Parts: sequence; structure tokens; C-alpha cells
Amino acid sequence: MNISKDMAVTLSYHITDLQGKRLDGGHLAYLHGGYNGLFPKAEAALEGQGQGYALQLELAVEDAFGAHDPRLVQTIAKADFPPGVKVGGMLRGPGPDGEPQAYRVVKIKGPEVHLDGNHPLAGQALRLSATVTEVRPATAEEIAHGHVHGGHGHHH
Repeated sequence: MNISKDMAVTLSYHITDLQGKRLDGGHLAYLHGGYNGLFPKAEAALEGQGQGYALQLELAVEDAFGAHDPRLVQTIAKADFPPGVKVGGMLRGPGPDGEPQAYRVVKIKGPEVHLDGNHPLAGQALRLSATVTEVRPATAEEIAHGHVHGGHGHHH
């Protein structure tokens, strides 16, 4: 079975920087066909491939997690900070456009809390290595939700 629109695809992958330092890896299931579950350049390279296909791809900053956006870096007063959230934790707040934005707590220093709404790998060119481990038709529910369920996909 080959990868095409509305197929559920499972990958075993690892991501490195261009010098070969491992940054991430594991298994990922995504819905193929423009549902934003995978980098568009990687999805295009997987189109028409089947189980066992091995992908090696360099992703420029704009093809990966995008440029680091300084507008998504904030400092808030510790007094305004929700109790119990620690460095590495996530919280939601308004983004630069007023829309809800997820922020990662990167540092707590004295009376200040430093937040970053960028993906941790934003601003980096990356190398993606992946092997297709499964290809199957997506269910009607997965297509309606825009993502793969169960296994290495989304859990409700």
C-alpha cells in the first residue's frame, strides 16, 4: 500500500542538527494529505512511498519549525505567574496577535518568569531520518478529526 491522501502513516524517526547531534526521535503517526501532522517537505517526499521506505532529508529553518520569533518571548512578574508551574512547564496566554498561545517556562529568575512561545527547535536547520513502519487507510473519524488515533497518534 502506497502513501497518498487520507492514509494513516506511522514513522520511526530521529531528528538531528546538521552536525549530527540528536535532538529528537521516536515514533509518529500522522494523517497524510495536508493535515499539518508532518513537515510539508517531508510529506511531499513520502507521497507514493510504502512501508519500509527510508527518508533522509535536510530541512532549512523555514521548512522545519520556522524562524525564532522574538515576539513570542516574554517576561512576566512572578506575582502574576500561576502557582505550581515550573521551568519546562507550559501555560497559555495571549500571543502577539491576541490569539491564545502556548508558552514554555524557560527560566525563573528572582521576581521574573521568562516565557518562550517558539518551538524549542525554532531557528534551526534540521536533518530528518525516518522509516515508514505502517501505511493504512485512515478511518472516517480520523479524517473528520484531521489526525490519526491510537498507537503513536492522538488519544482523546
